[in-house]
Amino acid sequence: MSTKFATGHVGINVTDLDRSVPFYSRIFGFETLAEGTAKDRRWTFLGQGSDLVLTLWQQSNATFSATTAGLHHLSFQVDSLADVTAAESALKELGAEFAHEGVVAHSEGASSGGIFFNDPDGIRLEIFTASGAEDTPAPDGQTPTCGFF
Repeated sequence: MSTKFATGHVGINVTDLDRSVPFYSRIFGFETLAEGTAKDRRWTFLGQGSDLVLTLWQQSNATFSATTAGLHHLSFQVDSLADVTAAESALKELGAEFAHEGVVAHSEGASSGGIFFNDPDGIRLEIFTASGAEDTPAPDGQTPTCGFF
């Protein structure tokens, strides 16, 4: 197949939009593009400019489970290591749970790396940069850091 596919947007079930929307807006700079209610359930579309990036659906009654089939983690790329550390500072202010201490390389010798953390519902997230992390630790050696957390 010669068609190239790109991710359009990602939809996430959450337990509380009033908690999740400010979290994603603060950390990622997303703006609310649309929101509504349908049959006593609420939703919010988040994005940058007119680009839809993330849809949040308040329809869950439990936090994310890393032990069932489905989403492993959601990763966001930024331009620089400074952008990663700025997000890390904001996450610390919000009391986010991190998988590793500080910025880590994707594997030993890799120049790419980032931070790994959970959103308010325990959904595993990553913010990374493609270069600049070569001097940071690789907690799992050659195994991809984003693999088992």
